[in-house]
Amino acid sequence: MPRQPMIVGNPVVLVIDIQKGGFLDGYDVGIPKMAGWRANMARARQVIDAARDTGVPLIFFQEAHRPDLIDFGRELDGAEGVHCVEGREGTEIAVEETGYRPGEDYFIRKRRYSCFFGTELEILLKGLKAQTLILIGGLTDVCCHYTFADGHQHDYHCRIVGDAVGGSSDEAHAASLRAMEYLQEGAVRSAADIAAGLAALKAAA
Repeated sequence: MPRQPMIVGNPVVLVIDIQKGGFLDGYDVGIPKMAGWRANMARARQVIDAARDTGVPLIFFQEAHRPDLIDFGRELDGAEGVHCVEGREGTEIAVEETGYRPGEDYFIRKRRYSCFFGTELEILLKGLKAQTLILIGGLTDVCCHYTFADGHQHDYHCRIVGDAVGGSSDEAHAASLRAMEYLQEGAVRSAADIAAGLAALKAAA
């Protein structure tokens, strides 16, 4: 039984690294992806549209690295190859698939996995008076998980939309969702749950 309501106070949706390369057939993004990743990203769009309809802020994140690769740090020591290089095809936000609106939605570029690390996210969340963070995008077991953990440690109520995030593999995706549920009971929700919760906020306003 969840110890907290699904949405506490002011929610904000974090759209994490839904970038064009993941939708290009034959494009090597340098990052492994689970089966069904694109289907999950379609459900992410449902959450984005529901947030927009409710007036809930959307923050889009783009992982991007310098062309000389100097800012990769230890990222290339693991399973990932070179990825998300500035100026290369596929690094840009997937505008058509997400409905991202430049100049209207918030946008943060990041060099590391966590959306908190080395970014202005905490300043922005304070300005928005955010209390609940709703995470969609990918990878479940990397950028989403690390952002969830950092949000948890900053005392935010964190919700991960299990069918609107995609992992590096089915196994890693499932294990990461279990780990996040361990931190906050009731954290793992469906896109339908979140859409209904956001609609209820609008009806109550």
